[in-house]
Amino acid sequence: MKRREFIQTAAAVSAAVLIPSFAFAGPKRKIGLQLYSLRDVIFKDVEGTLKQVADFGYQELELFGYNDGKVFGKPVAEFAKMVKDLGMTIPSGHYGTGLISAPNRPAAIGTLTNGWEKAVSDAKVLGQENMVIAYLQKDERKTLDDYKKVCELINKNAEICNKYGIRIGYHNHDFEFEPIDGQVPYELMMKELDPKSVSMELDLFWTTYANHDPIKLFATYPGRFPQWHVKDMRKDDRKLNADVGTGTIDFKAIFAKANEAGFKHFYIEHDTFPATSIESVKADSQNIKSIIE
Repeated sequence: MKRREFIQTAAAVSAAVLIPSFAFAGPKRKIGLQLYSLRDVIFKDVEGTLKQVADFGYQELELFGYNDGKVFGKPVAEFAKMVKDLGMTIPSGHYGTGLISAPNRPAAIGTLTNGWEKAVSDAKVLGQENMVIAYLQKDERKTLDDYKKVCELINKNAEICNKYGIRIGYHNHDFEFEPIDGQVPYELMMKELDPKSVSMELDLFWTTYANHDPIKLFATYPGRFPQWHVKDMRKDDRKLNADVGTGTIDFKAIFAKANEAGFKHFYIEHDTFPATSIESVKADSQNIKSIIE
């Protein structure tokens, strides 16, 4: 080896030794929150609740409750500015199909079947990259044909989302894993939904509750799960949520497979709380750091 080549090689090796290992790590994961977790307080004080969320260290939000140009009663432009001023962003929001209204609730304007393009336009104002179908009412999912109808509707409305540079998605619970006529509806949906236009938001709690392994789903359908819901399962009652990091779900193992999943965003969420919603959301933000860093 010539002297100049030796010096260049030695310098490169020395530099590699001196640079800390974290310099080669990917982008730091941002901590997200599905605001449904604070459904008992946010309608009473939107700005105050958002400030608390920002103070807890959350950087990304997923919305729910959009209706006719408003979020939590605030016009979308006003709400978007409020979030931006607090240093947070809104990558995603939850929506309904509109096929069947929820019991004792008026039909929302901004569902797949009622005012969808307006909802998509407003999502763009909010800075959203994703619009996720959050839940199917019981009468929307009685048969496999019902699931096929939902998938057809999602695929069709994906075309509107594409025009605005937004991606449509679907968020699961446990019922999609309950077989109907010998077939698992979730597997049917993975076949029927167009992977080029529709992404899946995997709820890690409900998937685990249904006795399915998120890691195996990532392996079976690589790249199709860019968004996750992170919520933990209590040790004494698996139907209930624990604060993240204190329950039974091995999030470190799941996050280790993020690349295979196609991961981009996660949102902490609570359906139930060990104490109060605010206390849980605060604890979650502290506990998740040791899991994702």
